[in-house]
Amino acid sequence: MRKIFEDIFTKNLPTLDLHGYDRYTADVAVNEFILDNFKLGYHDVVIIHGVGTGVIKQAVHNNLKNNKNVLEYKFHNFNIGMTIVKIR
Repeated sequence: MRKIFEDIFTKNLPTLDLHGYDRYTADVAVNEFILDNFKLGYHDVVIIHGVGTGVIKQAVHNNLKNNKNVLEYKFHNFNIGMTIVKIR
């Protein structure tokens, strides 16, 4: 079993781009994205929240921390504006 965090090529993974979202809309979008990919059977996804002031990043990480379908999440090794999520 390979770990997703060793794979730096994430362009083939399902991706959610949150640029232009506020924190409340981002919360809803992340929940729906995780649930949809859980139902589809995908185990690894990418959420792009950007760097900015960190408001969206913090909202996304709080959401992922409390989401029962998320096993783990981590910043991408080379891009801190991107979070890689492992789903059950």
